[in-house]
Amino acid sequence: MKRLGRRWVFAFAVGTLAVTGCRDKPVDHMQRARDAIFEKRPDEALVEYRKAYDMLLRDGTPEALVMRARALKGAADVYWLEQRKVKEAVSVYRQLIQQCPESPEALEARIILAELLRVHYRDLRGSIDQLTAALHRNPPQGAELQYQVAKLYFELADYPQCELEARKLPERFATSAYVDDSIYLQAQALAMMDGKRQEALRAFADLRSRFPDSELAPHALFEMGKLRADAGDNEKAIETWVETLKTHPDPTLVQDAILRARRRLANLTVEGIGKKEVAFDRARQARTSVEAMGGTAEEAARDRGD
Repeated sequence: MKRLGRRWVFAFAVGTLAVTGCRDKPVDHMQRARDAIFEKRPDEALVEYRKAYDMLLRDGTPEALVMRARALKGAADVYWLEQRKVKEAVSVYRQLIQQCPESPEALEARIILAELLRVHYRDLRGSIDQLTAALHRNPPQGAELQYQVAKLYFELADYPQCELEARKLPERFATSAYVDDSIYLQAQALAMMDGKRQEALRAFADLRSRFPDSELAPHALFEMGKLRADAGDNEKAIETWVETLKTHPDPTLVQDAILRARRRLANLTVEGIGKKEVAFDRARQARTSVEAMGGTAEEAARDRGD
């Protein structure tokens, strides 16, 4: 990444040599770059941003530093948004963060960089680092970024840290629209940890109590049934799932879970012992927590270790 950054700066110098003696100011090149983007000429926009940047390197005034951040951000955005050149974009976003760390552009760069690292490099730890640094700047979208950090820890299977990060959100952003999401995620993380079943049940119940109209409320109730079934309390699980049928968006899924629980109960009776159809029930599994969050079946399978 550092080599890419040096090559990009070197290209600036080459561009400047080509216009030696030109009286244009950095602001002129910046405007030409914006015009080129509007006219769908990204290569020309990059040349103009490079010329502006190289001129600004020789100017140590605060105004020049502001414009330098804008030039770097503009170039990085061209690489990413116009040309879809991920490596080059990542390199220049990093350069911006290093050279102008306190600028508004650096804050935006960290958020974009976090997504690029997550999606294109599967560097979840790196993504967390960028989001955490962005959160230290108290951005307006702080609640969303905090939720993303918690989700990344869940994806890393670091459930204790996920629970901790999810719990921070209601404390710091009590009026955010992400509070119900964070409570649901916190409950999911607790459910994945040994000895935390009762805490997970309380968290799911807290979500339903505080946000009865949330789209996550029926999923929380369904998860409560799963936790009770896993604990061997099939009767309570069935009772929970019957209540879930009233509001759950996938009633067939809930009915399947009820059917399996009833078969397990039958297996515990004298009449059920030895029946092959009871002992070898292989009905499809209920929707997992990952799928309830919007994940795919493949992600859910990875989460279960299939």
